[in-house]
Amino acid sequence: MENLKEVPTVSLAQFVKHALEILKNPLPFHHRNFNKHGDVFRLKVGFKNSVFFVRDAGFAEYVLQKKQKNYVKSKIQTEDLAKYVGKGLLTAEGEHWRKQRKLIQPAFDKKQLEQLLDTIKSAIVSEYKRIEPNQSIDIFPILNDLAFQTVVKSLFSSAVNQQEINRLQFITEAAQNMMVRELRQPYLGWWFKASGEIEKHLELMRESRAVLKQIVAQRKASKTRENDLLDMLLDARYEDGSAMNEEQLIDEILILFTAGHETTANALTFTLQLLALHPEWQEKIYEERLNLKSSNEDLMGRIRASKVCQQVIEEAMRLYPPVYFIDRVNLTDDHFNGLGYKAGSNLLFSIYEIHRHPKLWDQPMAFMPERFAGGGRQFSSHYFPFGAGPRKCIGNNFAMYEMIIAITELVSKYKIHPNFKTIAVTPLIALKPKNALLTFVKR
Repeated sequence: MENLKEVPTVSLAQFVKHALEILKNPLPFHHRNFNKHGDVFRLKVGFKNSVFFVRDAGFAEYVLQKKQKNYVKSKIQTEDLAKYVGKGLLTAEGEHWRKQRKLIQPAFDKKQLEQLLDTIKSAIVSEYKRIEPNQSIDIFPILNDLAFQTVVKSLFSSAVNQQEINRLQFITEAAQNMMVRELRQPYLGWWFKASGEIEKHLELMRESRAVLKQIVAQRKASKTRENDLLDMLLDARYEDGSAMNEEQLIDEILILFTAGHETTANALTFTLQLLALHPEWQEKIYEERLNLKSSNEDLMGRIRASKVCQQVIEEAMRLYPPVYFIDRVNLTDDHFNGLGYKAGSNLLFSIYEIHRHPKLWDQPMAFMPERFAGGGRQFSSHYFPFGAGPRKCIGNNFAMYEMIIAITELVSKYKIHPNFKTIAVTPLIALKPKNALLTFVKR
């Protein structure tokens, strides 16, 4: 660790001075500091606490892939989120995570997911019936419900009624919103506990777990197969031949709810906003859809052949990555590119900034889906919409299939017009759209 440069530091005074701006939207504040200090800076967030903000893609690749064993997730996920959703893939660490990942991975294999495509499409088409043509509507609530319906029906087929779905969605989103409040207003932690707010949301999660246990029990008792995700999870076996216990199964289902619906809804919304601003790409997707519809390809074949649509989605996730920060903490002292980090350093990798870095992308602020004509792998060293390394999102294929179906179904029926001037964002746990007002005109 000798002869290492000191990481540029943004003072606590600057943090306090811009506290209201950071609370509302921290991205401009971080951008100014990256431009001033370079691709890594340290932000003092207390007298003893600080966070390292990083937009160095090489450092991200080093931490997430090459040296990933020395880096763990922060307590935001392993403790703060875990108290609501348990120790599933998203919140687990170490040997427990490795054991669960190995167990669950086969359920998200492309061949397994192929069995779910008709269910996914049916859920999407059903939600699109809510669109009122020729009126300015906020599309996010529809897409948010669509994404949750897709996850639930892929998990449980028809084994859950709409009332239960609505309740599960309400509880999941209430817990997410409570966690945002805890993260954004840590100084009110005492009040959240004293007022019973945290306990109220924990009780909601207990209600959610009870509903899920009942669904699982009914499936086991019925001895019927739906070939859905629940069947795949029930079939999964550890190396010793044992299955997941009930509590762990519920943890994994809750993680699928949490990670699988809001991020997809956000990505879909940003994609539609960008398509509204760039109607020529709507027409390219439409023409591609017409050509594929006349082919003899099955649904999976059409998804794989929807190259233009995939390019558009990948470019949308470059500009507006739903998971816009990835956090890690190093277990031992480490260094990269001449800068040193003591054990226990809090590192926040800005995927938002990496995806817009002028040294990594041609015309980084421009919407150019054609840059992905050769696929996303060519940018694997600095394109992380689903993370990278062993902890890359297990549901990345599920999400892409769902989004391709959702976009092609919508563009085949409607022309999309914007009722906003610029795309605005609300950075919460995920990067959320703010003003997705669109008009849908039937073709």
